[in-house]
Amino acid sequence: MAQILNYVYVAAAVVFLFGAAVFVHEFGHYWMARRRGLKVDAFAIGFGPKILGWTRDGIEYSWRLIPAGGYVKLPQMVTSEAIEGPNETSETIPPASPWSKILVAFSGPFMNAVFAFAIATFIYFAGLPVPVNPSIIGYVAPDSEEAKLGIRPGDQVVAVDGQPATTWQDVFSISALARTNVLAVTIEREGIARVYQLTTKTDNSLGLKMLNLDSQEHPVIGKVEPSRPAAAAGLKTGDKFVAFAGITIASHEQLMELINKRAGQPSEVVVERNGRRLSVTLTPIMDTQLKRGRIGIRFANTPLQYRLQKPGPLPWDSIAEVWNRTVATVNAIIHSKQTGVSAGDLSGPVGILAMLASQVNTDYRLALNFMVLLNVSLAILNLLPLPVLDGGHILISIIEAIRRRPMSVKVLEYTTTAFAVLLISFMLYVSFNDLKRWDLFASMFKRPTQIETTTPAPSPAPSQP
Repeated sequence: MAQILNYVYVAAAVVFLFGAAVFVHEFGHYWMARRRGLKVDAFAIGFGPKILGWTRDGIEYSWRLIPAGGYVKLPQMVTSEAIEGPNETSETIPPASPWSKILVAFSGPFMNAVFAFAIATFIYFAGLPVPVNPSIIGYVAPDSEEAKLGIRPGDQVVAVDGQPATTWQDVFSISALARTNVLAVTIEREGIARVYQLTTKTDNSLGLKMLNLDSQEHPVIGKVEPSRPAAAAGLKTGDKFVAFAGITIASHEQLMELINKRAGQPSEVVVERNGRRLSVTLTPIMDTQLKRGRIGIRFANTPLQYRLQKPGPLPWDSIAEVWNRTVATVNAIIHSKQTGVSAGDLSGPVGILAMLASQVNTDYRLALNFMVLLNVSLAILNLLPLPVLDGGHILISIIEAIRRRPMSVKVLEYTTTAFAVLLISFMLYVSFNDLKRWDLFASMFKRPTQIETTTPAPSPAPSQP
């Protein structure tokens, strides 16, 4: 019953938060249009078939089925029949001035930016859980190029491609968005920093570039398969791997590599159970179908560690961080050949809602922080100078002001509708990719988390292996 109530809570919170972002954007258009004396025909949250609606003062207000945005229907501005439906009125309406149309178009993104700043201000006072995931290297394959360069477990990555990195999330995002697959990586050991030129690899599951370095983590057994070596040796769910065949375990990848190499060979395994260390012997088997060694276990989802930072980051710092991240992502897509990042790597409505749900499920402050990202991203993307987007309306209005006469209504309608169809098609495309990544979103939702509400003692310096 508690699980069902949690699902209801998460679903309601996601609908409310995403709807709030859309409402604030469209309300900006609506408020400025009324203030400038433009005619408003409709105010809608969402697209497609109407779920709920009413008419007041000649304006149709509605909540629609597809939660991918919304619109304010303004017949004095360029409209898209693909999104807003046909103009059914025969009323003669005086044209709006270019300045009025620029203000109306700009007000939507502006309100998203204001909303983001208001949320960031609240987070400053409420505090923000930040990941406790220092970029300390846990494992380096002995025969790898990194090992040959002298990189060792316990070293810490402090910068990638000239940008500071304090967590593995920083290392991953910087590497994925970089324009080259050879990165300057600054690694520190005992206070001495050295720069290495490291070649990235492409992660098969995500299709993004990653450094060939593993974090410090302790593999934990989530499930033991019956009639397999692990079960026969007496390993149990919850056991934490300490060593395998005399080698200390620092990552999932290292353990899987050792299991694969020692298929058919008796191996000593040391695990930690209820605070005590146990030693057993097992022999990995070769899975002929997967062509790798196995012992018959599945790893548990290790808890994500957060520490409550209170007060949270300053509001303008939060906005600046999101701005830089969004611009870096757009820049990476523009230079797709160099970065390997394509539009297909973006998340559509499905992915956005899934990520928002995982944040709501973890902590409301993380969900609000995601809302800062969402609102700033909406503001930036809507200001791109493309027909059907607010930036396109602004560009057209500027052209009209320079020409001192309006552009052809038919040409504008056809162009806007064509781009609206492309936009809807793109949303369907990225949503399809989101569905293919559903297992990833599901694991994010299910992964346990731990949030420290007290300030921990300073961490000791990374030790030499």
